[in-house]
Amino acid sequence: QVQLVESGGGLVQAGGSLRLSCAASGSIFNINIIFRISTMAWYRQATGKQRELVATITSDGITNYADSVKGRFTISRDSAKKTVYLQMNSLKPEDTAVYYCNLSGSRDYWGQGTQVTVSS
Repeated sequence: QVQLVESGGGLVQAGGSLRLSCAASGSIFNINIIFRISTMAWYRQATGKQRELVATITSDGITNYADSVKGRFTISRDSAKKTVYLQMNSLKPEDTAVYYCNLSGSRDYWGQGTQVTVSS
């Protein structure tokens, strides 16, 4: 089993920055390998809306972003720490949502989410 724990959310004013972290752990013996070879992603879900993909990063470090966050958000990963990050700059009120970490391997794993609130 793989556990993903997000942190770093909070309340910030528009134009501000936050850095989200997602740490992977697990009872399975090959958790290090699973993290290293898996695509990691951040999703978000605003109240009353569907969950949407924000950013992905492959095992090779190739990144992809939703158009709404391009140029403002940066996803990165540290395989040694089994952690994926989302640096969010120039935040807007419409970025307000619960942000979820996802590990896509032989099956999908999800974190519990962290709330990001951007005030205008």
